[in-house]
Amino acid sequence: MATTVPAQVAEAPPPQPPRQRIRHKGAIVGFLAPFLVLFVLFYLAPIAYAVWQSFFKVEREGTFGKAREVFGGLEQYGRVLDNPDFWASIGRVLVFFVASIPLQLGLALLFALLLDSPLVKVKSFFRLAFFAPYAVPGVIAAIMWGFLYSPEISPFPQVANNVDLLGPGLVMFSMVNVVNWVYIGYNMLIIYAALQAIPKDTIEAATLDGAGQMRIAWSVKIPSVAPALVLTGVFSIIGTLQLFNEPRVFRAISSAVGRDYTPNLMVDATSSIPDYHLAAAMSVVLALITCTLSFTFLKITQKRALG
Repeated sequence: MATTVPAQVAEAPPPQPPRQRIRHKGAIVGFLAPFLVLFVLFYLAPIAYAVWQSFFKVEREGTFGKAREVFGGLEQYGRVLDNPDFWASIGRVLVFFVASIPLQLGLALLFALLLDSPLVKVKSFFRLAFFAPYAVPGVIAAIMWGFLYSPEISPFPQVANNVDLLGPGLVMFSMVNVVNWVYIGYNMLIIYAALQAIPKDTIEAATLDGAGQMRIAWSVKIPSVAPALVLTGVFSIIGTLQLFNEPRVFRAISSAVGRDYTPNLMVDATSSIPDYHLAAAMSVVLALITCTLSFTFLKITQKRALG
């Protein structure tokens, strides 16, 4: 007698592979320990110490009494939030960001596309030439450009005498030029590395379809390197809010740059008074603003990418 086979037979779940035990746990801990120790000592511990110091204040008994630290709660943060000079410095670095970063990332993308183009020859020379300014320390670059801007010692006296590059109206754009000169090559390498990761088959398929180099760059390469552009944008937000070297150097050669020109200059000047507790509160507020702007930028770019 023939037996009928059910039309649908429930398939048994595939056998789970045996769980592998992690071997050499001691070696893993040994390799990670140097990093973890340095990370805690030079990153987490200073952050925790700054947050701790921001909750204290200094009191004196009388005018010339002995100073002593007492718990002040959120008093230092109230002083920061009520300080118009601090928020003015935040506004200046945001203006600096708007004036600098679109041009910086735009040129970095353009140079990366040129280096990735088959039409450009001697790519190794141009790659080194674009990246070479990043090898110059920021302080040295600011001093060098400061000499070029100064009318008394500039090798271009006609330009320096007729255009006040160190005056209140143009000193920010003079610093924008210094920062862009240094960091365009750095961002270019990040974008160029992303371009190298594009599959060659994709480029060949676009070429066979009749797309020219401009069409390939616009429709294939730029969308493919969007994550790299987002990454460089986040780095730029963090770097702009931490702007310190260039205004510190320009402060010595231009009266338009004061001790409160940027938030980091204010922190440095406040700590030298010394008022370490207020400087710590400023640092914490600046870190929170940096994190907020960075995560907001990431969320906006992610929504546009998914949309």
